[in-house]
Amino acid sequence: MIDTKTAPYAALLLRVSLGILFLAHLSLKVFVFTIPGFVGFMGSLGLPPLLAYVTMALEFVGGLMLITGFYARWAALPLAALMLGTIVSVHGHNGWVFTSKGGGWEFPAFWLVALLVVSLLGDGACAIRRARAA
Repeated sequence: MIDTKTAPYAALLLRVSLGILFLAHLSLKVFVFTIPGFVGFMGSLGLPPLLAYVTMALEFVGGLMLITGFYARWAALPLAALMLGTIVSVHGHNGWVFTSKGGGWEFPAFWLVALLVVSLLGDGACAIRRARAA
């Protein structure tokens, strides 16, 4: 049974925390790895370096959309696709546990599922622009 009185606040908490995590993850790329370092890393995986910029833009814009609730349920879908791509191209071959060398796919898989939950659940409370239900 879903508690319809508290579910919007659960969705708010989930989407805001995911948005903050995306901005924090982006800041790791920008301030620790540096943008040129992240671009080089993507190239070292055999991926187009331009994909690094797309990834950072998606994390920034998507993170802000989740935090503010601006079409959050739809913003969650490309972010979920990004997490799936991360599992396939970066973390999947490192094993399950994220503490493995290079990071396993445990944490990105959790993000993927949580983003799908946001997409299914809806924008929640305090959304500045709600997406219509599918």
